[in-house]
Amino acid sequence: MPGTETIVVSGVVVRDDTGRLLTVRKRGTTRFMLPGGKPEPDESAVDAAARECLEEIGLTVAAGDLDEWGAFRSAAANEDGFDVLATIFDGGVVGSDITPSAEIAEIRWLDIDTVALPEDLAPLLVDHVIPMVRASIRRD
Repeated sequence: MPGTETIVVSGVVVRDDTGRLLTVRKRGTTRFMLPGGKPEPDESAVDAAARECLEEIGLTVAAGDLDEWGAFRSAAANEDGFDVLATIFDGGVVGSDITPSAEIAEIRWLDIDTVALPEDLAPLLVDHVIPMVRASIRRD
């Protein structure tokens, strides 16, 4: 059932050279999601995405280098009764030497070609992001 309130966030698709997708789990939560978060007041979605990459995983990426894939609505992963409206950006391919920081408790590289995805993924990943990443890999 859709949530009654909406949380606006930015998320960044980061892949390694084998095509695995970077997912993160924030402290005190159980679901894995994309690196990203809520924009600060007067901050654009793309600027929030770049800032959150640096804060959460130590990845420096210029806002101008992020390609927007669109905005998608889904049930919030860790907040019952809420939806997220996430603007998703492609952060490209990076090395797998990402380090969790700030509120990130754990990172996990996900092989998206696996038929059975883990059950601890955020709905946004399952419903929107992973199908888009799979489609983009097929086009590359």
